[in-house]
Amino acid sequence: MQDWQWGQSGDQMEQKVTEIVERFKNNKPPVKVFIGIAFVLLLIWGASGSFYKVDTEQTGVVLRFGQFAGFAQPGLHFKLPFGVDRVYLVRTGRVLKEEFGFRTVQPGIRTTYSKQGLEEESLTLTGDLNVSDIEWIVQYQVSDPYKFLFRVKAPEETIRDISEAIVRKVVGNSNVSEVLTTERAMLASAIEKDLQETLNSYDVGVRIVTVKFQDVNPPDPVKAAFNEVNEAEQQKESLIFQAREQYNREVPKASGVARNTILNAEGYALERINQAEGESSRFLALLTEYRKAPEVTRQRLYLETLEEILPRMEEVYIMDANGAGALPLLPLRSEKKGGAQ
Repeated sequence: MQDWQWGQSGDQMEQKVTEIVERFKNNKPPVKVFIGIAFVLLLIWGASGSFYKVDTEQTGVVLRFGQFAGFAQPGLHFKLPFGVDRVYLVRTGRVLKEEFGFRTVQPGIRTTYSKQGLEEESLTLTGDLNVSDIEWIVQYQVSDPYKFLFRVKAPEETIRDISEAIVRKVVGNSNVSEVLTTERAMLASAIEKDLQETLNSYDVGVRIVTVKFQDVNPPDPVKAAFNEVNEAEQQKESLIFQAREQYNREVPKASGVARNTILNAEGYALERINQAEGESSRFLALLTEYRKAPEVTRQRLYLETLEEILPRMEEVYIMDANGAGALPLLPLRSEKKGGAQ
């Protein structure tokens, strides 16, 4: 293709342009050129995209053109380039923790804590206008990562603020002895329930795992007196448990002994009744026989009585009614052998 000179006339320039257009129409670029251009564009498009990894404890929230497109599960994923896809990683497989009144300085086997500068955070007014120093933790898990990211701004701060408000409300409705001694578990359960309901109303997308009081103490000026009260309450509970244990041990035992005595008495009464009825029946039978033959029956009863009595006597003497002396009749009993009767 030849260049034209600036000095040429307009007709000549128009003629040259027409020739160039006709030449391009007659000589079309080959198909390989278009394929090469498309391949280069595809490489540029792919290079502008990126791969990302979702850990086992994470869930990826994918936004496409600013709209929610889905969740990315653990593994390696590809997102569309040029800002089409944006991915936010949220720790959904781990239990998260918020600390109140203290901070963990160094976790481990011997975890160290610090309360420096957090005194006001842990001081709480009870219902009977006493001040208590409460340290507690809130453990939670992200149940819906999309809501956690986009429903509420700064969800961690929201959880902390709501937790403080509910703890102060529940503790404010209780007296100091309940907070310091026996009702800690019940108060923690009530706080956990109210906190979950409030967060559900805010649609934060978290599930409360537990609310636990780490340490509850009275203020330093009255700590000694409250510790003595706490020890007295614990001793009282211990004595109550011991009394209940002894009661549960002795009362069933006494009931068993009483039942056994009653059964023995009933058995003895039945035995005596049966024995009396038997003797009465025997007497009536003898009376019937006696009426039939009085002399014979009298003689038989006499002899049976002697048969029963004589073997148990040491010595037996038979007296002759006509004689004046006693006539010993031997042997009327078994002889003693070897010193034994």
